[in-house]
Amino acid sequence: MAKTHVTTTINGEPTEFLCEPQQTLLDVLRDELQLTGTKEGCGSGDCGACSVMVDGRLVCSCLVLGPEVEGRSIDTIEGMAHGEQLHPLQRHFLEDAALQCGVCTPGFLVAAKALLDRNPDPTETEVRFWLAGNLCRCTGYDKIIRAVMNAAAEMRGA
Repeated sequence: MAKTHVTTTINGEPTEFLCEPQQTLLDVLRDELQLTGTKEGCGSGDCGACSVMVDGRLVCSCLVLGPEVEGRSIDTIEGMAHGEQLHPLQRHFLEDAALQCGVCTPGFLVAAKALLDRNPDPTETEVRFWLAGNLCRCTGYDKIIRAVMNAAAEMRGA
């Protein structure tokens, strides 16, 4: 089967790649582009570990085919920090001990950023609802929620 040529933007950079028609965006990111921050948890869209933004919409990259991102803009965990400067969410995940093994962390961070981009002052209930599609097998969710709330407050200047 012939590979498909795809032109897209990833983390603000024009990008081109070749992929098999049935290859997922997750596999393209990890295997073709060496952007290994996005993790595979379940492969069926149930855990959120592979969360990325496509044209400003939060998606599970294991459910999107590589050819479907032609002409689209993708944001991954690799695009959150600015050089050595961590995004406030990343810093609060570290400071608030909101991670353990780290497999789910990139997906939580991308999803939390998507929330705060839309709603800079969410309630705890709104954070819990927004992150309900992201599963963690190691921690309780309280530290994750606290880290998101603390980052939101910092980003608002509260």
